[in-house]
Amino acid sequence: MITFKEAYNSVLQHTVDYGTEQVLLKDAVGRVLSVDIKADRDFPPFNRATKDGIALSFSAINDGQSLFKIEAVIPAGNPTIELKDKTACVEIMTGAVVPKSTDVVVMYEDVVIHNGFAKLQKQPVKGQNIHIKGSDELKGATVLRKNTLITAAEIGVLSAVGAAKVWVKKLPKITTIATGNELVEVAEVPLPHQIRKSNINSLYAALLNEHILAQTLHLKDSKEAIKDALEVALKTNDVLLLSGGVSKGKFDFLPIALEELGVEKVFHKVLQRPGKPFWFGVHKATNTVIFSFPGNPASTFANYHIYFKPWLNKSLGLTVSNNYVILNEELDNKGSLTLFLRVKVTFINGKLLANRIIENGSGDLTSLANCDGFICIAPNKNSYNKGTLVPFIQTRRLL
Repeated sequence: MITFKEAYNSVLQHTVDYGTEQVLLKDAVGRVLSVDIKADRDFPPFNRATKDGIALSFSAINDGQSLFKIEAVIPAGNPTIELKDKTACVEIMTGAVVPKSTDVVVMYEDVVIHNGFAKLQKQPVKGQNIHIKGSDELKGATVLRKNTLITAAEIGVLSAVGAAKVWVKKLPKITTIATGNELVEVAEVPLPHQIRKSNINSLYAALLNEHILAQTLHLKDSKEAIKDALEVALKTNDVLLLSGGVSKGKFDFLPIALEELGVEKVFHKVLQRPGKPFWFGVHKATNTVIFSFPGNPASTFANYHIYFKPWLNKSLGLTVSNNYVILNEELDNKGSLTLFLRVKVTFINGKLLANRIIENGSGDLTSLANCDGFICIAPNKNSYNKGTLVPFIQTRRLL
C-alpha cells in the first residue's frame, strides 16, 4: 500500500496528449487552446470615440476658441472622414471613428448645442475620450496563449480576431463503468436488496462539466462477463472510469480481469480515507488509462476530484493548481491514513473558512450534496488548530 502523495504523483506521471482538433467558435467554450492566437489587425483598429459628444481639434481650443460650428454627425460604423474646417467640430457617437484632424472628444454633458453650434462648458484635455488605434494590441501580437482555458472572455477575443474556427486540445474518449448485481436503473423501484445506480451518473455529470460526453456501462458480477466487456472497452476508449469491484470481496473481479487483459497495474490501494482500495493502471497496447475507484459513493466522488481532474488538466496542458482554505475548527488525525474530509466553505472578511460536514462514512451519498469539497488532512499529526491553512479539493462552484 502506498501513500497518497505517492499515488498522486504516479497518476500525474501517466498523463497523455490526445492531439488537437478544430471546432466552431460556438463550441469552443470550456475547451483548451492548442495554438497561440495573434491579432489580425491593430486593436482598436482605429481611433475610437469612447463617449457621445463632439470631436474637434485641440489647437482651436489652445487658440482660445470655445464656440464651434457643427459640420456633421458621425454614427458608429461609418467610414473615416476628415474635419474640413479646424475651427469647426463634428458630433460623434460612442464607437465611431474619430475624424482626421481631430484629437479630442468632449462629451455632450460638457457642451451646449444650439442652432448648429456647440459651446464648451469646461476646458477639455487633449486626447480625452479617444481610444487610440493599436493601444490595446498591435497587429501580429499574441493575444491568447496556447494551453488557455476558453471562457466567455476568450470567446470575445477570438471573435474579434476572426477565429470562426478554433484549434483546441482533443478530449479523451471515456466510458464510465459500474459493477455490481445490486444496481438497478434509476427509473426502477429497487427490491430491498437492491440500490439505484448513482456513481455512474455522478461521474457522467462530472465529465459533462469538462465538456466530455461519456459512454456508460453496467457490468454484472461475473468474471467472464467483466473481462469480455473490458476487452472491448479498452480498444474503444482512451480512459475507463470504473466504480466498484476493486476491494477484497469474492466478487471483486476487476483487478484479476484487468491483469489477464494485459493492463499494467501502477498501484492498488492507497493509505487514504475515503477511497483506500483505488486501483490505477495503464493498458499500453491501446494506450488506455484506467481509474478504478471503490464503489462507495464518497470514495468514487472524492477520487474523481482528487486524481482524475488533475490528471485531465495536466493532459490538456492546464496548470494543476493547489487550493487552500482556512480551518474554522480544530481537527486531528493521529492515524496513518490521509483523510479527505467533506467541508462547507464560507467567505467571511475576505477569507475562505472551512467547516467539517458530519457524515456517515464512505457510503453516505447525501452528504456529498451538502459539501463544497474535501480538505486534505495529513496522517500522523496530533492536531490542526483553528485558523490552519489546509489543502482544498473543490467539488462545486463557490458563490
